[in-house]
Amino acid sequence: MATSNQKLYLLDYGAGNVRSLLNAVEKLGHTIEYIRSASDFDKADKIIFPGVGAFGYAMKALREKGFVEPLRAFVESGKPIMGICVGMQVMLEGSDESPDEPGLAILEGRVRLFDNTTKAVPHMGWNGAQVVHGVSGAAAVGGAVPCIDEDARYYFVHSYGLAYTGEASQPLTVHTATRYGDETIVSSVWRCNVFGTQFHPEKSGAAGLALLRSFIETDLIRPPSPPQETGGAGVLLPRDIRDALSVRVIACLDVRANDQGDLVVTKGDQYDVRVSASEGGHVRNLGKPVDLATRYYAEGADEIAFLNITSFRNMPFRDTPMLEVLRQASRCIFVPLTIGGGVRDIVDPDGLHKWTAVDVAGEYFRSGADKVSIGSDAVYAAERYWSRMAEGLDPLDGSTAIEQIAERYGRQAVVISVDPRRVYVASPESTAHHTVKTTIPGPNGELYCWYQCTVKGGREGRDTDVRQLVTACAALGAGEILLNCMDRDGTNSGYDLELIADVKNAVSIPVIASSGAGAPDHFSEVVDKTGVEAVLAAGIFHRREVPISAVKAHLNEHGTPVRLESDTRALS
Repeated sequence: MATSNQKLYLLDYGAGNVRSLLNAVEKLGHTIEYIRSASDFDKADKIIFPGVGAFGYAMKALREKGFVEPLRAFVESGKPIMGICVGMQVMLEGSDESPDEPGLAILEGRVRLFDNTTKAVPHMGWNGAQVVHGVSGAAAVGGAVPCIDEDARYYFVHSYGLAYTGEASQPLTVHTATRYGDETIVSSVWRCNVFGTQFHPEKSGAAGLALLRSFIETDLIRPPSPPQETGGAGVLLPRDIRDALSVRVIACLDVRANDQGDLVVTKGDQYDVRVSASEGGHVRNLGKPVDLATRYYAEGADEIAFLNITSFRNMPFRDTPMLEVLRQASRCIFVPLTIGGGVRDIVDPDGLHKWTAVDVAGEYFRSGADKVSIGSDAVYAAERYWSRMAEGLDPLDGSTAIEQIAERYGRQAVVISVDPRRVYVASPESTAHHTVKTTIPGPNGELYCWYQCTVKGGREGRDTDVRQLVTACAALGAGEILLNCMDRDGTNSGYDLELIADVKNAVSIPVIASSGAGAPDHFSEVVDKTGVEAVLAAGIFHRREVPISAVKAHLNEHGTPVRLESDTRALS
């Protein structure tokens, strides 16, 4: 049994958001220190090793810091260690993501890319985890076992996974397995003193915090046991693992400074965030960002997105108010946080400090964000992609923010926020752009339209259509599409199903449906008719017109899998 004076350390090789893990540990009443040098390994009684991004980047960083051999020695000492996501993967023999980069080979197995011809990749969202073996608390050393609730859902975000076969000695290492579409992967490992999860417990709400507590407050030591035959007593096979992936319900907060300079959550009607002149013409104020976000977490939001729609060019980037919003929110919110706005190259007002887009993203991640959303700059990147393609040049030259952030932090960290509007045409031959036949005729009875991409908050239209944008961005390394619609924004008339279905058919990365939701039926309709992985709303949640709980209850009754209140209970 663990004691209160054990020293808990965090192994950070320069990954993305480790602040959430620090906050989760503090939430549980514990403290954790950083491993800053090889000598710190000897001071640790337990280590948590979180990781995001590329397998090769993680291994290279460990080598450059001189951490590889001390890490192996720590494992051999028998002290407990917990790897999270890439932190678990690097303990294996290798990954197809970085085929020339060997893993630590502490555990057997190789990580492979999901098949994106049968499902969206990355695997992004809340899924189940089933224990595959028969080791009980009575058999474990000290009676302690990882606190994984097989009825709960945990947050996954990865493109590569370790296939679960149930064969040979695999059940001696695998603790839980998870089904994603037509593939079954290892979602946690547990062998002797090594425990690891493919999912992120620090982003998995109350269930994830309970799992972290079981690692911190007990010594998870699994005893060696004799090899079990495939399908032997107590061993589950891949066919026994159920698909529990849920549709994500996301709350979005448009954040900007009001006329008094205070940061508020606002909501526009077709992107106009000010009330009418007769009402004073001021910015709509629907609440404070952290207060609203905390409320949505308590109400069961699966993710929360902050979209910064104010420019702070008159202050140094490090003083940007959104950084403090993220720091405060991540202290009490343990589901994924996305931040959008200003993810581009920046020069501070003094002209001395220059921030690359990767620097900006890194600062957001260190402040508590899990994903960054790119808007206007994604349109410019897509235009450059197609221009280079037309000139016979390599369109993937690593120069865009999308490519650079994805390479450093993984494609799952890059969201493309799309702001399109309809342009009606008489026929597909009337334009060079990809068109959609519509059931909503234009002002002159037109039966076709194309969706024009906009920049600068919808103020400027570009000669680029949505399909050009999303396919280019997916090729550049984006991991998800946040699909807005200027025509539906603030109307409460339902999502633009034609737009969403067209984009869903064009890419193999997850798509979030946004703009237009006004009733619970709108959420089930867009899931049924387009197959999107997530649904997002803003105004109806802010004004309590439709609570998040009502959306989830409706989806559940409709037969759509969702993470329910039982999974989001407060941690006692």
